[in-house]
Amino acid sequence: MVIGIIGENCSGKSTLATYIRDTIGAEIITGKDYLRMAKSEPEARKLFQEKLKSAVDGSNIIYVIADSEQLVLLPEGAIRILVSADLDTIKKRFRARMHGVLPCAVERMLESKHGMFDSGTYDYRFDGVSGDAAALCRQLTSRT
Repeated sequence: MVIGIIGENCSGKSTLATYIRDTIGAEIITGKDYLRMAKSEPEARKLFQEKLKSAVDGSNIIYVIADSEQLVLLPEGAIRILVSADLDTIKKRFRARMHGVLPCAVERMLESKHGMFDSGTYDYRFDGVSGDAAALCRQLTSRT
């Protein structure tokens, strides 16, 4: 099973991915981590897409996506989960990640990207603030 966990920075994607991994057993790949698969980016993308395609009905892979350009890497049959959080929570989490400081340019970037994935098509929508990860895992495992 391939699970695409999609959302903005600091929305709760990694926390959800870790919970799912620990519950069902899966490999987590984040962003452009797939570039380690080969020396050139085109070759790495190709190998990664082949790996994901073969995992749709095989091993569990969680692909964590925060960049809309990476959505095209998800194969047909992948489960898509949108993780969202309100803008104030995202800013608070990002500020903590940056040791208490949220530069104005970063704050503007977060504001401009807020909601960027909302109009997509997803199998599940997960609240990265108060969502029930255990219930989502039960739904995922009932699909297999």
